[in-house]
Amino acid sequence: MSKSRHVSETPATQYLRRHGVTFGEHPYVYVEHGGTKESARQLGVDEHHVIKTLVMEDEHARPLIVLMHGDRTVSTKNLARQTGAKRIAPCKPEVANRHSGYLVGGTSPFGTRKPMPVYVEASVLALETIWLNGGRRGFLLSLAPVVLTTLLNATPVQCASLE
Repeated sequence: MSKSRHVSETPATQYLRRHGVTFGEHPYVYVEHGGTKESARQLGVDEHHVIKTLVMEDEHARPLIVLMHGDRTVSTKNLARQTGAKRIAPCKPEVANRHSGYLVGGTSPFGTRKPMPVYVEASVLALETIWLNGGRRGFLLSLAPVVLTTLLNATPVQCASLE
């Protein structure tokens, strides 16, 4: 195995390789609180195509993952309505880390520590290519969004609001 490939191995890349998924690897310089705006700028891609992986929980503290455009926020009220939950809220960072096995800022929907239901903003699926976290801060993967529904069984929802 080449050294560069080993450096980028994360539970997410291992999961994708195991499932035969083709993806691109895009390291960038992680900037604290830089978010998708910073990664999009460094990689020269539209922030709308950079997808945030957000760990949230319902009123019973059951975790779930929401995949959202980098330039949009999640309407938790709309998400709760569409998932049948009374309430959905973001997890505290330490709780999100525990559920996913990743550090916040490096959370990938692939290869999470615990299986969690995945919801994806429906318009994400219309994009040709998406960039999302590869399981480490400063590391995005590019891939076809169909992988989200075929591999993660992600449920399309409409819960985006402008940031």
